[in-house]
Amino acid sequence: MLKLQEIRQEKSERLNERINEIEKELYALKNELKLSRKIEKPHMLKALKKEKARILTILTENNKQG
Repeated sequence: MLKLQEIRQEKSERLNERINEIEKELYALKNELKLSRKIEKPHMLKALKKEKARILTILTENNKQG
């Protein structure tokens, strides 16, 4: 889980890679939830979604600034 300051310091290529990693993790967790109706760390779904949103927000801010 990256902190906001760490996200702001990262390059956009690395942030895009992290988004892909998060999407893979979310996909795996959602599949596990659908198959077994129970996952070991249910809080990770919410945390990963929030981290993805933070990264996308920073990327959008950077694109608007130029």
